[in-house]
Amino acid sequence: MPTRHISEHGFLADGRSAALVDRDGSVNWWCPPRFDAPSVFGRLLDENAGHWSIRPEGAATSTRSYLDDTLVLRTVFTTATGTVAVTDALALEPGARGHDIGMHSPRVLARLVEGLTGEVPMRVEYAPRFEYGRVGAYLTERDGVVAATAGACRLELRADVPLTVAEGAAAGRFTARAGSTHRFTLGYAPTYAGAAPALPDAAEVVAGTVAGWRSWSALHDYRGEYRDEVRRSALAVQGMTYAPSGAVVAAATTSVPERLGGDRNYDYRYVWLRDFSLTLQALWRAACPDEADRQFTWVARAMGRIGDEPVPIMYGVEGERDLTEHDLDHLAGYEHSRPVLVGNDAWRQRQNDVLGEVLDAAWLMRYYLDPMSPEVRDLLRTLADQAERGWHRPDAGMWEGRGPERHYVSSKVECWTALDRAVRFGSRIGEPADVARWAAARDEIRAAVLTHGWNERVGAYTGAFGSDDLDASVLVMPLVGFLPAHDPRMRATMDVLERRLSRDGLLRRWDGDPAGFVICSFWLAACLAEAGELDRARRLFERLAARTNDLGLYAEQIDPDTGEQVGNFPQAYSHIGLIIAAG
Repeated sequence: MPTRHISEHGFLADGRSAALVDRDGSVNWWCPPRFDAPSVFGRLLDENAGHWSIRPEGAATSTRSYLDDTLVLRTVFTTATGTVAVTDALALEPGARGHDIGMHSPRVLARLVEGLTGEVPMRVEYAPRFEYGRVGAYLTERDGVVAATAGACRLELRADVPLTVAEGAAAGRFTARAGSTHRFTLGYAPTYAGAAPALPDAAEVVAGTVAGWRSWSALHDYRGEYRDEVRRSALAVQGMTYAPSGAVVAAATTSVPERLGGDRNYDYRYVWLRDFSLTLQALWRAACPDEADRQFTWVARAMGRIGDEPVPIMYGVEGERDLTEHDLDHLAGYEHSRPVLVGNDAWRQRQNDVLGEVLDAAWLMRYYLDPMSPEVRDLLRTLADQAERGWHRPDAGMWEGRGPERHYVSSKVECWTALDRAVRFGSRIGEPADVARWAAARDEIRAAVLTHGWNERVGAYTGAFGSDDLDASVLVMPLVGFLPAHDPRMRATMDVLERRLSRDGLLRRWDGDPAGFVICSFWLAACLAEAGELDRARRLFERLAARTNDLGLYAEQIDPDTGEQVGNFPQAYSHIGLIIAAG
């Protein structure tokens, strides 16, 4: 299987799903119905799991960029005989603008090939494979449309060049000449939906999608420092938003490993409450606060009524609870890294930190939640009650350890955050007796963390009570206001973390973490800024901001030895970290 590094991909989105296109012109990932649906192109995880490439026949180099303020990708190939551009877009609903984009996207992938100079022989390879590569469809061609139907999936490809169908694939050759344009439109529909896939003109799709994304960007005009980086990251986060519900997935992919050959190959195409809350904070800082009430209402509905059971930490994009994990053992895996997993058993875990993260986001967005809906009020009160009753319990922690539960410092701090924000909300979410209970528990947590979280031998706040192990998650302490960054113990903790876990500006989560975790690195920059070390913070931020791929995208982690991005991609958490640190 050829190497296709995750950072070599561009990211397309339509408010329902995402596609990944490599710099060689191959679409290697697309799950048309929604982010977590089975793929029709899965070459990212196995050479035989489907792809669609359009590229020059012979040797070529490529450069690429997004059209300004969009997620429409333009790749320019340069060959010995000329240059050609391929523009790729996942279609938005015609005419959709602003916050309406993505609500009713037609599930269409359009590719526009334009000859720029000279003559460039081109080749098309179209090999759909349904159900994560399990199912090869019979392909038929009629009147310039190649149809593929198998199981629940139906695809139709319209091309204005001849394609030859054979053995479950289609291929063709054509020449791109200066001034020429060739159009390709691929549409998806469920087999039994009764309607054929939409096949609009590719040029119209590109123009309409550009206009749609630019209309969204125009509503969110961030004016702070690092404007270009923040706006690009905000677009990436919006691209990972499932528009019908407003939910934001953690990443567009599954099973891209933290370490090649390792087994931490998880499915991130779901919605974590932690990411949801940090997303709201990031979008607020990036001047995109408009949909706070809608997103909080979605969370309240997804949770349903909560009693004493642990708060679910993650959901499907429409609020699904059961995300049971299973192994796609027919796939070779990303660069031969197995297992390939669908679903994520972290949904079963207790993670006390989510209580604080949701209430903190609600406090930040409080003016946009006024008047507060009964659903949101009940949610916030219930989360505060859970923090009061359950803060002393061990949990799986922010990094979702699959071993024994522990008393993680960051989880205690986030329970403090939940109660602190609940006290600030006061009568808006509770009675006077509730507020008094919350305040007493908040003070009890603070005393426990200051006493048991500090490790005199290490000279730092460590990852868990009674532990000598460092953990970068304690950097949330200044960020949520638990301690000021200039507090002597907090400042010592930052120094120890940087000295022992950081390399070339990349901060690992713990000793033994295989690579630098992007959001933790941005947290360190933010903490340095809060401590008054603005020059150091700026230097670190700019080093991190320069570590995106050529399109301004991050995966979850970066290998300090090779500089290679690793983990699922693009990663909302990483882009959120950039936005928060910049703001």
